[in-house]
Amino acid sequence: MNEVDPNKKIAKIMVWISWLLFLVLLVWLFQGVLDKQWNPNQVPQISLNSQGLAEVTLERNRHGHYVTMGSINNKDVVFLLDTGATNVSIPARIADKLNLPVEGSHYVQTANGQVKVVKTTIDQLSIGNIILYNVAANINPGMNADEILLGMSALKQVEFRQSGKFLHLTEQRN
Repeated sequence: MNEVDPNKKIAKIMVWISWLLFLVLLVWLFQGVLDKQWNPNQVPQISLNSQGLAEVTLERNRHGHYVTMGSINNKDVVFLLDTGATNVSIPARIADKLNLPVEGSHYVQTANGQVKVVKTTIDQLSIGNIILYNVAANINPGMNADEILLGMSALKQVEFRQSGKFLHLTEQRN
């Protein structure tokens, strides 16, 4: 007569469900912390300097990189600033979502060797209140990152200076 008490069975199930919900809540909370550590510039600090020019201040992440939210053709993206990249470099799967035009292909030298990329032009790229137009870019089919490398084709259009763990980007006077 080994009858199982239905109340004990329900109680065990409820304890397991409680633990599972607790673990899901912990993962959700800590993912937000990890996301903020990777990209402390989810809402970039914007201002106007004394000459009335747009300025964005970015905080360096814990890995020493500048990662920020921005947009390409009014669609939200994540940028990783890369002064070593000649052009803006966009993973192919992100470029597909952005519907960027294809302007031919060519080879480029990357940290991972020579890669065939597709040339494109970004009509409008923005970080905070800085807006750039007609920015040369490459679509890289071998790139698996979730970020777009913001190379010198964009960065040469702004003035930037580093101060401690902050990078200040300022639009150039036309």
